[in-house]
Amino acid sequence: MIKCRVKEDREVKSLQALSESDRRLVAAWAADCAERVLWLFEAERPADGRPHAAVARTRAFARGELNTAVEIRRRFVDSGAARETKSLTTAAAARAAGQAAAVCHMGAHALGAAAYAVRAVSLATPDQPQAALDELHWQLTHMTAEVRAALRKLPPVGEDRSGPLGPGLLASGELGRIIRDIQGELARPDPE
Repeated sequence: MIKCRVKEDREVKSLQALSESDRRLVAAWAADCAERVLWLFEAERPADGRPHAAVARTRAFARGELNTAVEIRRRFVDSGAARETKSLTTAAAARAAGQAAAVCHMGAHALGAAAYAVRAVSLATPDQPQAALDELHWQLTHMTAEVRAALRKLPPVGEDRSGPLGPGLLASGELGRIIRDIQGELARPDPE
């Protein structure tokens, strides 16, 4: 658990933070999820390398090559990519990369990266609902046992106000449903 300072200078523990070692584990999986949909962003904005750079930094963080504090400061550098797109699909792909980069700060963002990746696939293939289910299945089957164990430590989406899984964007609508689906699968015994 990470301790965060609040205005009154008291410490608050966030269940959504995860330990640094768990964040590094889930960062690699989050980068994998985001990277699978980067092509949707790059198809519209081939010269904009911000989401690609965010995924690369996420991978470097996962390998222990980047410092948590430095990455927390840097993660906002590439955040404008989603706002500058023309389509919801492209924005979702960029947000998947942004959520992956935010794992250095709070592990719960890994579920945000996965959810935005599924949303990007869903938006890109509205006439093929199976495509989003296939993406979700890929994500679930590409978790290591260690990643599954780390993600199980997170509170259910919408129940803890101290992070990205609290009431808000990731807890509502399609994103909330996707995260609930992932967390539901995590509640099952590990696959053999």
